[in-house]
Amino acid sequence: MKSAVETLNPTRVRLTVEVPFEELKDSLDAAYKKINQQVTVKGFRKGKIPARVIDQRFGRGAVLEEAVNDALPKFYTDAVNKAELDPLGQPEVDITELKDGETLNFTAEVDVRPTIEIPDYSGIEVEVDAVEVTDEDVEKAVEQLRERFASTTPVERAAEDGDVVTIDLEAKVDGEVLEDGIANGVSYTIGSGELLDGIDDAVKGLEAGGEATFTSELKGGSAAGREAEVTVKVTQVAARELPELDDDFAQLASEFDTLEELRADSRKRLENMKQFDQATQAQERVLDKLLELVEVPVPEKLLEDEINTRKHNLEHHQLGQMGLTLDKYLEIQGKTAEEFDTETREAAVKGIKTQFVLDELVNKEKLGVNQEELTEHLMRRAASSGMSPDQFAQAVVQQNQVPMLVGEVARGKALAVVVEAATVKDTNGEIVDLDDEDEDETAETAETAEAPAENKGEGEEKAEA
Repeated sequence: MKSAVETLNPTRVRLTVEVPFEELKDSLDAAYKKINQQVTVKGFRKGKIPARVIDQRFGRGAVLEEAVNDALPKFYTDAVNKAELDPLGQPEVDITELKDGETLNFTAEVDVRPTIEIPDYSGIEVEVDAVEVTDEDVEKAVEQLRERFASTTPVERAAEDGDVVTIDLEAKVDGEVLEDGIANGVSYTIGSGELLDGIDDAVKGLEAGGEATFTSELKGGSAAGREAEVTVKVTQVAARELPELDDDFAQLASEFDTLEELRADSRKRLENMKQFDQATQAQERVLDKLLELVEVPVPEKLLEDEINTRKHNLEHHQLGQMGLTLDKYLEIQGKTAEEFDTETREAAVKGIKTQFVLDELVNKEKLGVNQEELTEHLMRRAASSGMSPDQFAQAVVQQNQVPMLVGEVARGKALAVVVEAATVKDTNGEIVDLDDEDEDETAETAETAEAPAENKGEGEEKAEA
């Protein structure tokens, strides 16, 4: 077999392959054997039909077609390996010449991973938000905890802000009650904003047994996004009573003996949350700076596949679960279809570039992934998916996604290397030390840049092939 490579552009090549006919012998034998098992010829036992009879009865062309289809993947793979290519996706194959007994010639065009030069990234500098927890932040956190331990007492008066009302709801669209538009015994805290727009004004001032009708846009269900006439009936009004802020409350709501200890713990928790947010912000901004430094050509077909996958996942999975159409989603977001297409394309381009650059860094820095790192990452992914580690691991193996997880961990480690080399300052001008950050968290930042956390795209999987 002879093969040659022609570079069509930085991300696409054409392989020209010439195969001497004798190298098709194994595939021809396999073709005759396969046809033998599929056909019946009078006078011959099944599987014992001579090749010349098959040629006479069914045509030599059918045999050649079967043989070529069997042989092409091997010859293509051999040509790819010989040229040391890193293909992305499936090739477009064109048989240019097939002479029985002489030769098989074909071409194969395929996208390839581009050659990327990683520049010196040690000079990257980014600014992030400072970690500052005020007394007001602490008091707000303690107050939220206090709200969770509030009690309710039924009262015989009109409902007011902060009261908990028990209500029955009925929604009509175009004068017809929706099949899923009736809900009874719903508990609602006035002012929480957790139900429909307009419900607070409707129920305030009503006593038990009172009802009101108002118009609101439905947030979910079969008529999500449509205007509905909603009738609300109050069946009970209950006043909320908050516990006193004292040491007894601290003992009730936590493992601490005093309110001051509870406040100190709340401050520490808020600091940890802000440090995590700060680290995530640093990783995202360092990644953006890195991508600005590197010229990354993007294969057009891979990009189109990724865009289509992202749109499909949004429209048929995420929005479908919420009962929304893409048009309604865009209306809610206040975006035009053109703006949505532009944003989706930009996100897909960034995702592909991120994967290419971090994969190149993995190779450059010779970063490996050990079993412990893979297991920790699997546990985190399982938790975020709502599955048990065993269930998630089984699904990963069945879907042959172990290489994908390994790639995620490796890219996270690559990004961590860049973040460690970068200079990160907060808005106060102080150097931020991110050495203690979990590399798995860095992997999540890389994953977010690559594709939607909810559902990895087909384009990504091809990019990992």
